[in-house]
Amino acid sequence: MLKVGLTGGIGAGKSEVSRLLVERGAVLVDADRIAREVVAPGTEGLAAVVAEFGADVLDADGALDRPKLGAIVFADPGKLAALNAIVHPLVGARSADLERAAAEADEDTVVVHDVPLLTENGLAPLYDVVVVVDARTETQLDRLVRLRGMTEDDARARMAAQATREKRLEIADIVIDNDGTLEKLPPRVDEVWQELRNRARP
Repeated sequence: MLKVGLTGGIGAGKSEVSRLLVERGAVLVDADRIAREVVAPGTEGLAAVVAEFGADVLDADGALDRPKLGAIVFADPGKLAALNAIVHPLVGARSADLERAAAEADEDTVVVHDVPLLTENGLAPLYDVVVVVDARTETQLDRLVRLRGMTEDDARARMAAQATREKRLEIADIVIDNDGTLEKLPPRVDEVWQELRNRARP
């Protein structure tokens, strides 16, 4: 099994690359999606969040009210740390389960971990290969404003909150340049997929 860490700045196209890799046979472990699953209604994770922050963080249906919780934790580093202490171990355990199941099904499998904050959290050593989806700052900004409807100020603030492009490229084993049109991406992903398959073989 090959453990791949996939990352990239906001607007660089990481989600599209992960989708294309899955189409080619990769097993995807999506950290953001798992983080939502482990605090879904009825889970131990949600019970732990309510025990820590109170029932006010639930919506009318009993699900986690993410904007309300976000307003609490992002204003207080201690509360953010408390939330991370609940969620991160659950995400780690679930990711490990998915990885184990994939390896049992096929020992040559390529498991791609989609990790937005891989660089920021110093997670590169956890993976056999780190793939960085890269685009120029101007390209990221254009996509966020034009395609996601953000204001330029909001887009710049989100980009500034992440690691710099240079920091991401420092930890990259493979770089996917996604500065061009969407049509140019699949052929490059084909090349990367072949390299990952070669590395995955014992």
